[in-house]
Amino acid sequence: MDDTKIKSINDQLSEQFGQPVTSNTQDMNIKDTSVIDFKMVTFSLAGKDYAIDIMHVKEIAKAGRFTYVPNTLPFVLGVYNLRGDIIPILDLRLFFNIDVPERDENQLENLLILSIGDQTFGVVVDKIDKVVGVRKSSIQPPHPLFGDINIKYIYGVVEANSRLYVLLDITRIFASKASAEEAQAKKVRVEHMKQAATSAPAVKASANSSASGDKVSVAKDEGAKDSVGASESSKTEVDLHFIEEGLKNYKKFTVSDINKDWIYYRFSEWQKEGKNLVQNETDADSFLRPFWSKHNDTWWSKEYADSVMALLPDNNAKQIVVWNPGCGKGCESYSLACVLSKKYPDAKIRIYAQDIDLIKVSNASLMSVPSDLAGTWYNEYLSKKASGEYTFNQSIKDSIMFEYHDCKNTNALPMVDVVFARDVLSLLEKESQDFVINDFLEKMKGNAVAFVGENESLPSSLGFGENTVGTLTAYNKE
Repeated sequence: MDDTKIKSINDQLSEQFGQPVTSNTQDMNIKDTSVIDFKMVTFSLAGKDYAIDIMHVKEIAKAGRFTYVPNTLPFVLGVYNLRGDIIPILDLRLFFNIDVPERDENQLENLLILSIGDQTFGVVVDKIDKVVGVRKSSIQPPHPLFGDINIKYIYGVVEANSRLYVLLDITRIFASKASAEEAQAKKVRVEHMKQAATSAPAVKASANSSASGDKVSVAKDEGAKDSVGASESSKTEVDLHFIEEGLKNYKKFTVSDINKDWIYYRFSEWQKEGKNLVQNETDADSFLRPFWSKHNDTWWSKEYADSVMALLPDNNAKQIVVWNPGCGKGCESYSLACVLSKKYPDAKIRIYAQDIDLIKVSNASLMSVPSDLAGTWYNEYLSKKASGEYTFNQSIKDSIMFEYHDCKNTNALPMVDVVFARDVLSLLEKESQDFVINDFLEKMKGNAVAFVGENESLPSSLGFGENTVGTLTAYNKE
């Protein structure tokens, strides 16, 4: 436990809120302070008590007059200059759909400055209380009765000082990482896979033994050859099964008809490298490295932008609506907006850019543009600020609505002209893949096109036709 950090938070609370604070061994009537192994910062939302692991709390502050940023999510109040660092400010009350009284722009808000990984941001709460110390073993699992907040965002509940605190899973809320329960389940699955893998050498030995025996008995028993083929085929299926399980466990990658052709090809290359299994995250990264589409989460080359534009259909509509799930940090959405602006100069472009990484999608509208883009095909869509920095022009910015949303859930979107979902489907469970693909079909207009990953494909059995330029394919409704 970082005692220096706890003292710092306590000092800030005393200074800014003028109230006594404590790490709470006395208030909790705990004689043996050694049992306190978990510290949390407590606060209130709509009169209810909540808490956050102190290790995620960088500092506390009071601030107001946040700089508004257009086309951000409703719970993003804007950005704030924290001693030279520009950080996004999110209202936890709005995030949890809690009613908030109308704000006075001069009003100072209570802020918790949080750190998740290398990201820093501020969250607004009603009132910040104090630092509370508890036994970690006393934290109970959440219960569905906590109806104000989705149970998946709750780490647990704990009682201290005769008050019941709802402990938020701040990592899951803001970084979309797996919860501790998911991590444990993953560990169990991986161990099971490794245990099963120990039988693979026996399969291989059996196959080799059959092959060796075949050289002796082939003239006597033609069926031995078929037996050898069956053994080798079984071994291949066993190894491929472990590949599928490894990709699922380590990278949440689902092998299905969408990507199976590529998986078979990649597996044959994998074997040529002398490998058969995916036994850790490094293996999974190595296996999937050739899978991802060009310019994944990076700026597009002119050649790639031209390929996308060539596959976009002619369209005289006054508004072009685009669904862009898996937008990541925003490079893809901005690049797509530029291409669409050139393809449809007289239309209003509206891109619904979605992702389940809250930090990325919240920061996307604030993305800085590297100066070297000014000398590329992006140049006509950029503006130069007085500081000398570059930004996308207002037309491009206004065309994108960045949203925190999981495409596996109901998508309340209008009918769309373009679906741009590269490398998204393979990271969904099979049932979710089917749901999202059918959602594509339902939301695509008659002349709409859909883009998926370069090594993914949409099934023709569902009525998709395709058109290809280079390595890029666009699917349409036949």
